[in-house]
Order: sequence, then C-alpha cells, then structure tokens
Amino acid sequence: MTSAVLRKELQGYIATMPEQNLLMIKPLLFGLSRPQAIIEEACAEEEALIDAAMLEYEKDPSSFTDWETAKKELGYAL
Repeated sequence: MTSAVLRKELQGYIATMPEQNLLMIKPLLFGLSRPQAIIEEACAEEEALIDAAMLEYEKDPSSFTDWETAKKELGYAL
C-alpha cells in the first residue's frame, strides 16, 4: 500500500469519526506529525558546556529560568 493510499484511508476514518474521538486523537496526531528527535551521544565539547553550565547553576541557581517560566515566556502553553 502506498503512502498516498494509506493517507486517503486514514482521512476517511477521521472524516467519519465522532467529535469526541477527534478531540482524543488530536494530541497523538500532532505529536506524530512532528519530526522525531534523534538522540545521540554528546561530544566532548558538548559535555564540557554541560559541565560548565551545571557549575554555574550550582553557584547561583537564581540566575537560571525554570522550565515552567521559560515555556510561558516562549508561548508553549500545553
């Protein structure tokens, strides 16, 4: 089955799906539509940058922005 045929078949399922189910699968489809991250080992330079940032954080944690605040500032309200 080609991807075009499969897409058409899936679109048919979505077209006939009850609204409640659409709301449930929306986050799944959104996640699947994004490029997948490729996780690989950090190189020596990246490890050194991480170590330096960790030392800086240990010295003054208040100089860093927590993840919740950063998400709000960047507009990632999920």
